[in-house]
Amino acid sequence: QVHLVESGGGLVQAGGSLRLSCATSGSILSIDYMGWYRQAPGIQREMVATITPAGSTGYADSVKGRFTISRDNAKNTVYLQMNSLKPEDTAVYYCNSRLRRGWRTGYDEYWGQGTQVTVSS
Repeated sequence: QVHLVESGGGLVQAGGSLRLSCATSGSILSIDYMGWYRQAPGIQREMVATITPAGSTGYADSVKGRFTISRDNAKNTVYLQMNSLKPEDTAVYYCNSRLRRGWRTGYDEYWGQGTQVTVSS
């Protein structure tokens, strides 16, 4: 069993900040990419930010300069610091981990349950 548990969502005014956390636990050999995605009502899920085990990052153009992704490999945890939030950032945010459960298995992707972020104008 693998579990991804997210925390940190909520309601914030435009211009405010939130920090999301996602801890991956269970029977895990190694974790490759970790990332955050979001889905607003009626819109396809989109990538927000990703990070490799070495710390290389990638961001959607819409969040560059405002959001920062980081990870603690010892804790199997990924974070998303969100600053200067805008109403269009309102969505359910999902964390994602690409991991191996054993030496004989390949990499699979796992998802958290999602956490709501609402930005009021």
